[in-house]
Amino acid sequence: MSGTTVSSAGLDPRRRRLKFRLWHRGIREMDLVLGGFADAELASLNDAELSEVETWLDIPDQKMFAWVNGAEPAPAEIDTPLFRRLRGFHSPGSSV
Repeated sequence: MSGTTVSSAGLDPRRRRLKFRLWHRGIREMDLVLGGFADAELASLNDAELSEVETWLDIPDQKMFAWVNGAEPAPAEIDTPLFRRLRGFHSPGSSV
């Protein structure tokens, strides 16, 4: 997979910007992790969840990747239900 195959058409400007930024993180692994999640979930997130996703963009790639893949425990302020959805989205055997 080289990038998104889901159109941004129909998304409001905030979601379009987020989608672009989630697919252009820096390291390719995080592009795929966050971009894939964005393709699947972004349209259905509420304003509070969108704000939370926006905070993820300030976290360094290596740190975020370690938290997502379980190499390091995520701090309590990051380990929210939405973050657990992100982690579950990429877990082996996930039905999402």
